[in-house]
Amino acid sequence: MKFYTKIYRVENEIIVAACDKDLCGKILEDGELILKITEEFYGGEIVGEEEMRHHLSTATIANLVGNNIVKLAIEEGIIDSENVLKIKGVSHAQMAIM
Repeated sequence: MKFYTKIYRVENEIIVAACDKDLCGKILEDGELILKITEEFYGGEIVGEEEMRHHLSTATIANLVGNNIVKLAIEEGIIDSENVLKIKGVSHAQMAIM
């Protein structure tokens, strides 16, 4: 599996934006809900599963789109499966360590 990911560092926060590689540049619409998966926000670099696991382990905030990336985040214990939103069958989840 490959993922687009971009890491943002803001003060003490490490923000990981990641999506399944095939979703970058797409728009998901479900009624009034619209999610734009832009290259500007998610498209930093393409990484594999092991590197993505490392990025997720260091994140204090994460914004994730795609069935594969959200599944990986659930496996890593940073996302609870009950808190996953589905938009047109695509998983979306966010996490913040408080």
